[in-house]
Amino acid sequence: MRRVVVTGIGAISPLGHDWKSVEARLRSLRNAVQVMEEWKQYQGLNTWLGAPAAPFELPAQLYSRKNTRSMGRVALMATRASEFALADAGLLGEPLVKSGRLGISYGSSAGTPSSLGDFGQMVTEKTTEGINATTYLRMMSHTAAVNIGVFFGITGRIITTSSACTSGSQGIGYAYEAIKLGRQVAMLAGGAEELDATGAAVFDTLFATSTKHNDTPEQSPRPFHSQRDGLVLGEGACTLVLEELEHARARGAKIHAELIGYGTNSDGRHVTQPSSDTMAQAMRLALEDAAIPPSEIAYVNAHGTATEHGDLAESAATHSVFGEGIAISSLKSYMGHTLGACGALEAWMTLEMMRSGWFAPTLHLAPGQVDPRCAPLDYLMGEGRNIQTDTVMSNNFAFGGINTSLIFRRWA
Repeated sequence: MRRVVVTGIGAISPLGHDWKSVEARLRSLRNAVQVMEEWKQYQGLNTWLGAPAAPFELPAQLYSRKNTRSMGRVALMATRASEFALADAGLLGEPLVKSGRLGISYGSSAGTPSSLGDFGQMVTEKTTEGINATTYLRMMSHTAAVNIGVFFGITGRIITTSSACTSGSQGIGYAYEAIKLGRQVAMLAGGAEELDATGAAVFDTLFATSTKHNDTPEQSPRPFHSQRDGLVLGEGACTLVLEELEHARARGAKIHAELIGYGTNSDGRHVTQPSSDTMAQAMRLALEDAAIPPSEIAYVNAHGTATEHGDLAESAATHSVFGEGIAISSLKSYMGHTLGACGALEAWMTLEMMRSGWFAPTLHLAPGQVDPRCAPLDYLMGEGRNIQTDTVMSNNFAFGGINTSLIFRRWA
């Protein structure tokens, strides 16, 4: 089996678009959540909180109207993040990109909601007004992957992973498997999501959104906290360039980390109530794939949504695999739940924390405040912690009972 390394990273996130900016924000212990004033117009919507991506530029000469007419915001973020990743890998404009040996494995929960609304108007108003030749291309769930491919002229395989909160992590996992099995030399892998009131409404109807802090956004969300009151949605995109090790070495590529394990499965039981047993099994599958024992993992990046069922099930699953001593924290306390992007953004930030030796705490969590129903784990709090480790795990769990686990190793 071939070994797979990360040779490029590009991101658009609520915390910034490069590791220097993101790390500074994490160390400041300040989240990126804000009041979405435009959401207040929706009757029945109980949450007003969101974490938009930090402002980003789209160079006009490259992102012309012609080049972007089939893109909504989610595809634009995904494409820009992929541009950053290819540049970081030293592959932007290189023959490999269009050779058929580089593919795409990318996902989002959905396409651009406003385009979906145009079709909704057709149903309710009996008119096709507002629908044009590119409306569906912006709306479709695989809009990010397809638009990345067209924009860069990529002719390798495309794997589309529209699996809600695991879209990004499955994108990385399936890209890893494609390279490991020799089907592609390199892959653009990750996920994206744009922030919209319709997404908040989905979780609102399940009583899963944060509403108590509508006037104090800096205090929410609160994963694993006894006083949590639900999740906050965010947005962004993240692309990793995954590459076969010997190919990367031959061209003198910079290597960020090695991806050594991936596990995924499904609960097969309930579409919104997670199962700790199959969550734990996904982690064990990743450990088995990496051929390492649980003791080699020093830190787990939690999915950590700040929902009751999610936090309880995930903590129990993590405890069953690693026991009480495992360090764990949730980056969603800083940037909210970025849905299709979270698996990729959190994987990136986790491997960067490993490289820096400092791991961010879960915001708002202090001794004595962990929900007593959560399993006893080493929840990172306060100023974070310096941990020297060569191996980390990043986990994500989605509606439909889809579970994923990724393991990264430091590149010496």
